[in-house]
Amino acid sequence: MSTEKQYKEASLLDAIIPIVILIILLGSSVYLFGDNSSFGPNQIALLVSMGIAAIIGMKNGYSWEVIEQGIIKGISRSLGAMLILLAVGSLIGTWMLAGTVPTLIYYGLDLLNPSMFYAATCLICAVVAMSIGSSWTTAATVGVALMGVSIGMGMSEAITAGAVVSGAYFGDKISPLSETTNLAPAIAGTNLFEHIQYMLWTTVPSIVITLTLFVFIGFGAEHSDSASKIAEMQTLLQQEFNLGIHMLIPLFVLLTLAVKKVPAFPSVSIGALLGGVWAAIFQPELIADFADESIASIQGTIIVIWSALFDGVSFSTPSDTLNDLLSRGGMSSMLNTIWLIMCAMTFGAVLEKVGLLKRAVKAFLKGAHSAGDMVTRTIFTCLGTNIITADQYISIVMPGRMYKEEFEKRGLDQLNLSRSLEDGGTLTSPLIPWNTCGVYMHGVLAVNPFDYIFYAFFNLINPILAIIYAYLGIKILRIPVPEHLSSEKTNV
Repeated sequence: MSTEKQYKEASLLDAIIPIVILIILLGSSVYLFGDNSSFGPNQIALLVSMGIAAIIGMKNGYSWEVIEQGIIKGISRSLGAMLILLAVGSLIGTWMLAGTVPTLIYYGLDLLNPSMFYAATCLICAVVAMSIGSSWTTAATVGVALMGVSIGMGMSEAITAGAVVSGAYFGDKISPLSETTNLAPAIAGTNLFEHIQYMLWTTVPSIVITLTLFVFIGFGAEHSDSASKIAEMQTLLQQEFNLGIHMLIPLFVLLTLAVKKVPAFPSVSIGALLGGVWAAIFQPELIADFADESIASIQGTIIVIWSALFDGVSFSTPSDTLNDLLSRGGMSSMLNTIWLIMCAMTFGAVLEKVGLLKRAVKAFLKGAHSAGDMVTRTIFTCLGTNIITADQYISIVMPGRMYKEEFEKRGLDQLNLSRSLEDGGTLTSPLIPWNTCGVYMHGVLAVNPFDYIFYAFFNLINPILAIIYAYLGIKILRIPVPEHLSSEKTNV
């Protein structure tokens, strides 16, 4: 006789209550606290909603011990991302001190034309991300530098962040080196390169439209005083740092490690440590300014670099703009981001463990008949999963597993599913402030997703274009319905 615990199946009302409460609390958080909502208020909203979901789960027979195990498992899935965030904080700190990021900003101010800046930013990030297969590494390296260039030119930080995110996620999406690009076809049961080829039908038109919009915005922006701002910024950078092409070697090392598929955490950690070495070798005067005069030079150098790794750097130049730009980094700068990730993953883990997420998706699939219905529901399920569970990987894995058979029942090739998983899961994750990708981009680019969301054109256009394609029957691959499924009802 089975001793397995039997749980009561969650009702649709059960599933809806914690989600509605979360939406209300998050909306109230933004209304009451504004830009500071991610520094505590959102975390409270997520934990209160988690508590409601846990109470509903216990009503349905789940013990707190079972729910707690689900929470631990959920948080453990994000530990890799948390370690990467800590390493990125250190990398930004030492690369600022070493002059690596300031050098990128200096040459970027020379090379990038203000009128074409937004489009060029998107294109540069697209090429880098496609080469290394990582939107996160792209944002933390060239993305940070391009944000600095935008400040030097007097450009919009929100639009620049939107361009960085658009380019980084385009390159990530079509790169065979990307984790999500490998994950989606693995879940759907399709071939990697067929998956990438099939995605191009929606991805390429989306990036073309995106670049066109950025060109249009760039030509429409005011650049009358950009020349004087650029000259002032470059002069201050030259006064503060020893600049040169050799300062970019830590960047080339990191990109090489990424291309070689060395895991992100050790790659970024090596880049951070190399930045510390470069600072000691090439920025001795700057380090001397930071060091305590009463301490021996070698000891002082060690203290300054060590501090940059855990607490970043703080500059004091004649320009407040430059101070705000360069005074960044350190592991400590990522602690709030990690706090938000933990709270978001806790909420999502409880919903998943007690069956509320599965019940909501099951109800959402009712009435889906056409290819357009299936693709639309898949994309919106991925978006909803990104919102609720705050995890990009879950937003690909869970809908992929749940909809795989449904696509077969409707005679739809699994390539339709794998493409939809990327269109809805990969691309919407950085648009959500409490999603791991959203909080990462906020921490690295120092721009709230609520500010750049309407400028991340690629991430918005691609899912919409995929839905239009599906309803118009453009590039929708069909297969014969398998015999073992042909007699089953296709309604959920």
